[in-house]
This record gives sequence, C-alpha cells and structure tokens, in this order.
Amino acid sequence: MDTPLFTPAKLGPLTLRNRSIRAAAFEGMSPGHMVSDDLIDYHRAVSAGGVAMTTVAYAAVSQSGLSFDHQLWLRKEAVPGLKKLTDAVHAEGSFAAIQIGHCGLMAKKSVSGGLCFAPSGKFNLYGPTWPKTMTREEIKSVVTDFGRAVNLSREAGFDGVEVHAGHGYLISQFLSLYTNKRKDEYGESFENRTRFMREVIQEVMKAAGKDITVVVKMNLRDGFHGGMEMDESIEVARLLESEGVHGLVLSGGFVSKAPMHVMRGRMPVDVMAAALKKDKWMKPMLKWFGSMLMKPEPFSEGYFLEDALKVRDALTLPLIYVGGLVSLEKIGEVLGKGFEFVQIARALINDPAFINKLKSGEITRSDCKHSNYCIAVMYSGKMKCFQHVTTPYACLIKPSKWSSTSSIFPTVTKCAIRFFDTRNTL
Repeated sequence: MDTPLFTPAKLGPLTLRNRSIRAAAFEGMSPGHMVSDDLIDYHRAVSAGGVAMTTVAYAAVSQSGLSFDHQLWLRKEAVPGLKKLTDAVHAEGSFAAIQIGHCGLMAKKSVSGGLCFAPSGKFNLYGPTWPKTMTREEIKSVVTDFGRAVNLSREAGFDGVEVHAGHGYLISQFLSLYTNKRKDEYGESFENRTRFMREVIQEVMKAAGKDITVVVKMNLRDGFHGGMEMDESIEVARLLESEGVHGLVLSGGFVSKAPMHVMRGRMPVDVMAAALKKDKWMKPMLKWFGSMLMKPEPFSEGYFLEDALKVRDALTLPLIYVGGLVSLEKIGEVLGKGFEFVQIARALINDPAFINKLKSGEITRSDCKHSNYCIAVMYSGKMKCFQHVTTPYACLIKPSKWSSTSSIFPTVTKCAIRFFDTRNTL
C-alpha cells in the first residue's frame, strides 16, 4: 500500500479523497439526449467503488454539437435528471464532474438540428459529413454555449467540468492545421488557431467562479502526420495554465482521422458493424474497410506517459494522466513521476469497484483485456465489457497481436461456431 493513490489531493476548489478519477468515456446511456437510470446507476457504482471523482462523458453544449441520438445534450430539460445523478454520486462520498464539448464536423444532421459546421468545410469520411465553415457569429455563439453549460452544470449539482479540447472535437479542430484551413483571425498561425480555445476557456472560467473545478482534456499528439505534435501541444498547455484552469488531462488521438491513437489496440470492427443496426452507410463501410479506417496501434500500459512527462517538465499546475492504466504498480509509477491524479475508464467498465479492490489488496491488476469491445458497442448502444455479456457480439472479437492478451477466449472454435449460428439474428 506504499502508493500515493489513496492519499487526498486538491484540484481547484475541491479536495479529492484520493488520486483516482473516472475518465469521461462515453457511456451511451442517454437516450433522447437525457439522463437514464442506467447512467445514474453506473456513476453511483463507480463512486461506491472508490473513485474520488466520476466524470459524466461528453455533454454537448448545444444541439449542433451532437453526433448520436443517445448522447447528452446539456440543456435546461436535462437538469433534473442530472441532479439525481449528482445526488447519487455525492451520497457515495465522491465528487461529480461533467465533460462539456462540441463535436464540430462530426455532428450528425439527424440529431444536430440539421447543423454541421467546423473551422473549415473539410469532408469527414468517418461521419460521413461535409460541414460548412463556421461564421464569426457562429463561433461567438458556441463560446457563449460553453459558459451557459457551466452554469447549468452548477445548477445540476456538479462539482467540476472537463472541457473537451482534444480527440478531434471542435476545439481540437481549430487547433489542428489538418482541419483548420481558415485565413482569418482564427486560422493559419498558432496564435490564431488557439484563439477559439482561449475564448472558450475565458468564458468557462468566468462562469465557473470560485466554486467549480475546471479541467481541460487536450491532445499531446493528434496521432498522424500533419496533425498537432508535441512542440505545439506544450505551448497549448502553457496557454491553458496561463488562463487559470485547475488541471489538464493529457490525452491524444483524432476520432475522425486516428481513432486508435486514443485507446490503442485494435477495434473489433465486426462487432461495431453488427451493432450499427440503423446506420445504412457506416455498417457496410466498417465491414469492408474498417481495418483501414481504424488502423490498430500497439497497446502498452501507460502508453501516453513518455509524452505526458514532457508536459510535466514544462508546467507547474496539476496534471491528470490518462491512457491504459490497469495495475496498481503502473498507477503508482505515474503518480511517482509528478502527476497529481490518474483517470481510468476501461478498468472501471470491467469492474466499477476497481479502486476499492486495489485498496483492500483483493487485486493488484484489472481483468480488462483491452479488446475494445466496450468502445465498439457504445456508439450504437450502452457501453459494456464483453466479459459481462452473453450477446452474440462478444463472439465477434478475435484474438490479435494488438491486444494485451494473446487469447481472449479459451476456445476460439467454439466462439466462431456460435458467431455463425447467431449472425443472422444480429
């Protein structure tokens, strides 16, 4: 138990009971863009399981920022349900945060009110979408939406907000030369490409006041040639520190270009395709070209650590490490290198009581196999660990050199037979 994981620490106005935070991994539990009992129960469970703060994933700050019909939209009508969630979390002794963002070019018109805009009108094959270029008026409107989202979060009982400025979402799209082709004051130079982010953060900090913790999720690297690299990322981090944010979540990857740079391993594209019952375009695209669209990247525990340490050397504000943590040993190593907190997602999908079990000594490592099944199904339904379901989808997972385990199922033949027996019923 010689680890700082179980010691209290401050993050903005909050003092967390330990150093663990549930990362903002999309739950897929908000049908009609509203809070469900499943969403409440899950965050109650991870709070009871020992995390110091749980983060509700991706809440769009406006309808134009939605990409799925089961994604949160942070508006007045959602506040009562969110208040039930925060009350449940607080009853377990944990803090509640909510991730706020806008998806920009990844907006799906069927749920975004017909709007799909981005810094530039660049085609997004992963949608597929072809957004319009944002006007200055639309930029200002979205900035205002972020501030309003903070006020609604406070009304709903949240203790903190996480601004999503990474993974190729709208703020990230402005930062990256790959998606930002503007020639005005929001494009070309580094100063101009960071302008939208700075305006958003200033609006957020003003709304947060002295009682809401503000952290920002940002990219270390976009994960492909032509995207943001470490030199600019360190400067982005310095800008965020100068704006007074309370902490940074150091991540990476670009959902619409390099999705596997975010979570590593391989994506079980057959599972994702089978789960997409309603999407007539993406289902065949995934089946035919999924391995090219989502090129695998090798998984290793703590895969962002080397780059994150470069930011640690450059800044003094609290840093939150995220990226493939599944063992007490690696968590201790990360905290020992100067990171104040760790964010965990897949290990808490596998077992919401992961932190308490580490503390009691019952386990020293998560049973998560990093098959990415939970990610494959969450875009069309509820996030699930394949080890806890009996649906046919679980049988589409194939052992791979990209996985952290050489064999996910003891008998691959049995799984294959069951897959072919049930394939027509998916």
